Formats: sequence, structure tokens, C-alpha cells
Amino acid sequence: MTATSEPPKPTVVVFDVGQVLIEWDPRHLYRELFDGYEDLMEDFLDRVCTPAWNLEQDRGRPWSEAIAQLSAEHPDCAELIRAYDDMWERMVPDAIPGTPEILAELKARGVPVYAITNFSADKFELTRKRFDFLNGFDGIVVSGQERLVKPDQAIYRLLMDRYGLEPNQCYFIDDNPNNVEAAKSVGMSAHLFLGAEALRRDLAALGLL
Repeated sequence: MTATSEPPKPTVVVFDVGQVLIEWDPRHLYRELFDGYEDLMEDFLDRVCTPAWNLEQDRGRPWSEAIAQLSAEHPDCAELIRAYDDMWERMVPDAIPGTPEILAELKARGVPVYAITNFSADKFELTRKRFDFLNGFDGIVVSGQERLVKPDQAIYRLLMDRYGLEPNQCYFIDDNPNNVEAAKSVGMSAHLFLGAEALRRDLAALGLL
């Protein structure tokens, strides 16, 4: 009888950024602008500045074009729509507790670290000035620069092709189940991020921490 060998363990960690390393939620801004009226805020975010609308900026659409188009469709909300761009940094209050420390520990151990993020190009440049740990990756793919967004398999393949990585080397971390499944579909191992403690346990089990 021939013993079956276990698949190789990943040696490279690939991070998502928003909601894994930094907190991002438009509610941080709009809760203030709507004076705490949660129902009105949620209606605005469901009907006007929707996740699908924001994703197009992550895909590379210029903010000026996005704001002008949406304001023409909802002229009564033009000031609130403009705030999405002008006050965007107020949607990002802080880092996610514990995850930047994990990133630093991986780097200290010599583990290669990469990132794939759905992020508009200009907002990412603003954000990396605030959070210096975003400048420490061995490589990063920013959707707004590439005009590709997760969960399109092409953005995962772009990272691997650009940096000479094999799928079975990569351990991908994301808070979105669709993005996690897409990573698995291209051959990566993947972790659905629910908090730093669980991530630390899984990385330790793999011998990466």
C-alpha cells in the first residue's frame, strides 16, 4: 500500500486590507451626518451610495465621475453623496485590533506577506499614509489600479503571476466569504477572517507563527 502524502503547507500569507487590517465602514461617517437616525442612514446606503456603486470606484472608476453621475440621479442627496468622497477618511477610524501585530510578527519571522485589496487607487494612497504597516508588504495588488476586483479569479492570478507565487504556497485571508471561496477556487488555502485571535491560532497551526 502506498502512503498518501499530505499537501504542502502554505509558506506565504496574502492579506485583504479592509476589515482585516483596517476598519472601514461608511456608517462611521453617515451616522454623524444623519444625527443618529439609523433608519434614514440605512435607507441612504441601501438605495443611493450602495455597495455596488462603491465597488465601481474599487474597480477604477474616478470619484469625480461617480459623484457627478449619482448626484444627477439623486439631486436631493447631492451633499450627502459628495461627503462619501470628501469625508471618506472618516469611514476608516482605526486598525483592526490585533491584526497589524500579526502582520509584524510574520514579517519578523521572515514569512513573505502580500495583499490583494478591493480599494480605489487614490483612497489607498491616502490610507497607506495613515497606516504605515500597509507599506510593508512584499507585494500588493490594488483593485483600483488594475481595474479588477475580488472575487474575480483574475485578480488572484495576477498576484501570483506578478510575484512568482504558486497557489499551494499561498494562505489567503479575507472577511468576505465570496472572496475566500474564489481564492480556494484558484488553489490557495484560505481563511475567513472573524477576528485576530482565530487567525493567530490558524497561522500557528500551520507553523507560520
